[in-house]
Amino acid sequence: MADRNEILRKITEWLQPENFQDYCPNGLQVEGKDEVRTLVTGVTASKALLDAAIDAGADMILVHHGYFWKGEDQCIRGMKRERLKQLLDHDVNLVAYHLPLDDHPEYGNNRQLAEVLGIDNPRPLGGLVWEGELPEAMTPEQLGQHLTGKLNREPLHVGAGRSEIKRVGWCTGAAQGFIGKALETGLDAYISGEISEPTTHTARECGIHYYAAGHHATERYGVQALGEALAEEFGLSHTFIDCDNPV
Repeated sequence: MADRNEILRKITEWLQPENFQDYCPNGLQVEGKDEVRTLVTGVTASKALLDAAIDAGADMILVHHGYFWKGEDQCIRGMKRERLKQLLDHDVNLVAYHLPLDDHPEYGNNRQLAEVLGIDNPRPLGGLVWEGELPEAMTPEQLGQHLTGKLNREPLHVGAGRSEIKRVGWCTGAAQGFIGKALETGLDAYISGEISEPTTHTARECGIHYYAAGHHATERYGVQALGEALAEEFGLSHTFIDCDNPV
């Protein structure tokens, strides 16, 4: 068992959220009990995750996508009311880290995705984009199959480019707009979570392979790594719950 505020201080020490201008509050979003024994992690604080976490005896739920996003309706009603009521009724802490968790060099989504995909020499390219090399060159079709096998989700492949892919760039989640960074660096392919209508034309006309591998599918790993680190640091019970999302 550990003190909630000690856990939060440790996460702040590791992720340094004060260095980011984000679209939501990072840290404790809904306050629950002071002492934490069971930690549940997940990608998004959906009602399905809350229900499963509470069934698992969670004292703290740690997610990448929490609540209170800029521009959203501030009224506590409907879906938002039901989610907050569930947390408050069960005295469960909700903790969320967005961009700080994407960017972290050890626990971050980009770093952890490189581990899952087996990318060699992963390193920041600039901003939130990373780059690295495949262990061996792949055809565009082979890279698509590799992503499917590792992420359990078939990516959408658009664009054109070299017949063999070695140097790749990536940024998890809704980072399709960073394809220009990959083009500037002369990468063979760029991998992200989502795709927008203009992304197709950019990839085709500028000669790069683009893979939309799934927002949820690419961001499952950072929160797991952070959860495992916290469990080891504080002697917590930790469970990752994956609530499927095809996007």
